[in-house]
Amino acid sequence: MESVSWKRAAFLDPLRVIAADEAHSKKEPRLFCIGRGQRGILTVRFTQRGGHIRIIGAGYWRKGKEFYEKTNR
Repeated sequence: MESVSWKRAAFLDPLRVIAADEAHSKKEPRLFCIGRGQRGILTVRFTQRGGHIRIIGAGYWRKGKEFYEKTNR
């Protein structure tokens, strides 16, 4: 069985947080998924197109970690 992509791991976290990325693109909604990955709290920026999730970027960003921890107190 293939392991889960590190970018997809955030979506599998039951405590994940989904938030709107209001600072970007007005043409299509962009969202953040902030969840726990193998190396810590992961932030994934994504959009939905035609029933599929398109990942725009991902990383272990301090602001995402702070938001996740504040939301899951």
